[in-house]
Amino acid sequence: MYQSIFRPGLFRGRCIVLTGGGSGIGRCTAHELAALGARVLLVGRDAGKLDAVCAEIAAAGGLAHGYSCNIREEGAVRALVAQLVAAHGPLHGLVNNAGGQFPAPLREISQKGWEAVLQTNLTGGFLMARECLEQSMAMHGGAIVNIVADMYGSMPGMGHSGAARAGMVSFTETAAFEWAQYGVRVNAVAPGYIASSGMDQYPPAMRETIRAFPRTVPLHRFGTESEVAAAICFLLSEAAAFITGSTLRVDGGRPNVRPGMPMPALRTDGGATAPFNGFHLAATPRVLEGD
Repeated sequence: MYQSIFRPGLFRGRCIVLTGGGSGIGRCTAHELAALGARVLLVGRDAGKLDAVCAEIAAAGGLAHGYSCNIREEGAVRALVAQLVAAHGPLHGLVNNAGGQFPAPLREISQKGWEAVLQTNLTGGFLMARECLEQSMAMHGGAIVNIVADMYGSMPGMGHSGAARAGMVSFTETAAFEWAQYGVRVNAVAPGYIASSGMDQYPPAMRETIRAFPRTVPLHRFGTESEVAAAICFLLSEAAAFITGSTLRVDGGRPNVRPGMPMPALRTDGGATAPFNGFHLAATPRVLEGD
């Protein structure tokens, strides 16, 4: 089973919605939430992937249900959340993890491509959060965690994603203020370079670029999916009861690197920076495997 650092039963009795749960960080987070007792409601466009993750979680003794939905469509999201509440009762948590982008310089991005990325990474998250609030959390409280990205200092080559993620950070801060009256906390997690299956979705031309990412990270490595999942679980838990409107970076310090400054050497034993990996089904992305 998943080897979480959190106490057993942390989320027992809670229903937590997670978008983009069919692969990568979402899949890993779903496993940890279920291992901690949550009933996980997976949302995505690929029903086959969701069913596969639900089967994995069931095999490990957890509870998960998959729901196919295009979160870009307001009516579909409203109907989905109504279905979730009717089937499972109050929604205690939401993890807005669904996202996607494609590499391209700004001058080559069409309006259609720009809007598709913003709809997935920003609009869809807003719609999910608003409906979870309106149909459930406004009555009993809850916690929302929005997954963004390392857009600090810009995202050359993925400006559409950077704009969407920065917008989600601003949305997080505004919702944290406006929704505090309902007992709802809203935070974000910003993963850096994480060794996840999402890396395999980029074109082969980016292979060497991706492999070189750790050279710009003070901790000299990729992060693990488990390290992101742990941050999400913390923000959903009662230990974060006085945290709202914050963005927790999980990036090995990459945004702190400054041009012209030499990268500090890492102690040979790793110190307190050795990778944490509690996910029993974790696999190395193909792009990081040897030739």
